[in-house]
Amino acid sequence: MKALRTAALLFAALSFSMLPVAQAHDHDGKNGHTDKELKADIERHQAMAAAHQAAAQCLASGKGHSVCQKELVQACKGLAIGKYCGMRHAH
Repeated sequence: MKALRTAALLFAALSFSMLPVAQAHDHDGKNGHTDKELKADIERHQAMAAAHQAAAQCLASGKGHSVCQKELVQACKGLAIGKYCGMRHAH
C-alpha cells in the first residue's frame, strides 16, 4: 500500500513537471497575479508538495538518501530552483 501511494505521488509530481519552468518572483502582493498566473503558481506548489511527500515516503521506506534524492530531482525537474526542489537542508 505504501509503495502504491508513493508511486501515485511521484506520478502526480511528474505530471506537473510539464508546467512552465519556475521563476523566482515576489509574493508580497505588489505584483498582482492574473488568475492564470495564480492557478499556475498553485499547481507548482502542489506539485512540489507531492514531490517532497514522495521523497519523505521514500526515505521512510529505507531506500536511502541517494536513491530518494535522484527521485526528487526527477520529480522536480522544471518546478523549483536548485537540486532540492526549493527546499534547503540544514544538515
